[in-house]
Amino acid sequence: MKQFLCLFSLILLLQSELQAQSIALTQTQMTHLTSQWKGERYDDGRPKVPDNVLKRIKNISIEEAWGVLRNKGYQNQFEGNWMMLHEEEPIVGRALTAQYMPSRPDMEEMISKEGKGQGRIGSSNSWPIDELKQGDVYVADGYGKIVDGTLIGDNLGNSIYAKSGNGVVFDGSVRDIAGLEQIKGFNAFVRGWDPSYIRDMMLTGLNTPIRIGRATVLPGDVVLAKREGVVFIPAYLAEEVLINAEFIALRDQYGHQMLREGKYTPGQIDTQWTDEIKNNFMGWLDKNPDKLPMSRQELDAFLKDRTW
Repeated sequence: MKQFLCLFSLILLLQSELQAQSIALTQTQMTHLTSQWKGERYDDGRPKVPDNVLKRIKNISIEEAWGVLRNKGYQNQFEGNWMMLHEEEPIVGRALTAQYMPSRPDMEEMISKEGKGQGRIGSSNSWPIDELKQGDVYVADGYGKIVDGTLIGDNLGNSIYAKSGNGVVFDGSVRDIAGLEQIKGFNAFVRGWDPSYIRDMMLTGLNTPIRIGRATVLPGDVVLAKREGVVFIPAYLAEEVLINAEFIALRDQYGHQMLREGKYTPGQIDTQWTDEIKNNFMGWLDKNPDKLPMSRQELDAFLKDRTW
């Protein structure tokens, strides 16, 4: 019996070591990591926030999303100071994450062997692209490397857009700007541009937790990237952030109109609303149903628990 227990313990140890060497999480690990998400998942366990939620999130502001997250205790979900391929085109989608580190021969050899054993083709910087699904955003921690840190050029950019219909967020750089600009619908938030090829970098994590500046990103997070910066919304909070942000936008729209018309003072609008203002706001919504980004049923359900 003791020999059996020793053998069983050895097997578990070897399995854990093999998993620790793997650059990607198992389905079980992914599900555990994102356990608060109760919706649909990809085959690898990554949360799949619905497309209709992503479509609506594209219309909320960075400040609205960030404010809701901070009130929920998420203080480290925003990163700014980006260079953008197209400043007026936001990026919204589900995060597919990748982590890169400076090359180290022994580790790089192990990663290369693992990739070949899994049937992966080409250089490791193409492996995350092979995993992309429609609606994904390729998010990579390239540790801020610019020269020789170009994670993609226009060839890989075309492949990314073909697979995801989306763009990239890289704490690193890209090359071939002229070619990337020709990909209609594609955008890139990066730290810089450089004509060099990627060199002395290795992929160490694929769909694992990563750090992007001051933000912590998990696979399946909703990426909202606009000129102000990038917010990474935990998948399980996406709908809550959305409805709160949409409501805040409605309040602001009404408040701005009232200020322009001189019906209320800034002190009345920019503080806890009185019952009179609340009632007038609800009447304004009744008269302007086209302004609602959500259904009236969603709004009524939200207001039941809302403290103004």
